[in-house]
Amino acid sequence: MDVSGSTSFSSSPSPSYTFPFLTNMSLPSSSPSLSPSPSVASTALFCFFLSLLSLLGILGNLYTLGLLIRRRRMSRRRRSAPTCCYSCLGTSSPSFSPSSSPTSSSSSSSLHLQVLSLALADLVYLSTAPFIVYDSLASDWAFGELGCRLLLSLDLLTMHASIFTLTAMSLDRYRAVADPLAASSTPSSGLLRVALAWGFAVALSLPMMITLHLEDGENQEGKLCVPAWDEQSSKAYLSVLFCTSILGPGLAIGALYAALGRLYWVSQTQPAWVGGGNAYPPRAPRPKVLLLILGIVLTFWACFLPFWIWQLLPLYRPEVLRVVPVGTQVTINRILTGLTYGNSCVNPFFYTLLTGKRRRTSRKTISAAAPLCHKGSSEQQ
Repeated sequence: MDVSGSTSFSSSPSPSYTFPFLTNMSLPSSSPSLSPSPSVASTALFCFFLSLLSLLGILGNLYTLGLLIRRRRMSRRRRSAPTCCYSCLGTSSPSFSPSSSPTSSSSSSSLHLQVLSLALADLVYLSTAPFIVYDSLASDWAFGELGCRLLLSLDLLTMHASIFTLTAMSLDRYRAVADPLAASSTPSSGLLRVALAWGFAVALSLPMMITLHLEDGENQEGKLCVPAWDEQSSKAYLSVLFCTSILGPGLAIGALYAALGRLYWVSQTQPAWVGGGNAYPPRAPRPKVLLLILGIVLTFWACFLPFWIWQLLPLYRPEVLRVVPVGTQVTINRILTGLTYGNSCVNPFFYTLLTGKRRRTSRKTISAAAPLCHKGSSEQQ
């Protein structure tokens, strides 16, 4: 989402350094009337920090993927462990344990699928950083029209895939707490929700992908990657994107967490025997999981809301930018770009906390059970 350059409409009363279509690699125009070149030092500093954030984020998300793969293997090993291993430990088989019911197992599987979706979205977004760095250093678009259409649409795709997945994750947590029996017990339902999140994200990014094209810069100097629509259309499209990526999911997630807060309060104040004839009353939420998911959501908003405000500002309050020096606008764009990449860099910390503890617990359980199971088998012989 780097907008270190300018692609403004001819109808704009003043040059704007905000590319008004949520792209992170709009080409810095070589025309001094639109975008005077930033200093070499500031450009080098921006490229260095962006490269560093990208490297740390890629390593962190790859670690998350490795953690999920190991978690999957441990889950299969646990399911294949003989029943005697659990009886030797004095515990019941996972198939009959209330905490390991099909619904609970499905909830855990769905959570890991959603974390996988978030990590993949972060990796795809971070993969655009080298193109931003090159674009900032070369001040020319070198990736052709296909790169213009594809690369500049990945911002929309990954941003919406992330927030839609977070919304589905919050909904799953609410359903698992409010009505465990209503929660789906099939792993395919979790996969379907992740697929729908990415499907809606693709649908919302298609207008950007279809309308983007290359144009010659002023005085035929350089290339600009611009959409083929007018300012009013861009205003409508950007407003829709703000509602689908920030406002709508924000209201939905806020309502779900308000309801979860009420359920948590009830679980702490209501006696356990109060439940009527319902054999599966709402269970107490797990505060750690809920707080970690909420942390991911709040981090997303903290990193993307300033960017969105900056994108909407020239469309709804263009007079504000007239008094802001062009160099300041470039600096703000670069700071907000680093902020959005910082989101993908911080996320693996939350992902690891969400997926690591259960994996370690499962490993310890099976490791402790193995010698006892072997001893029991020897005695039977």
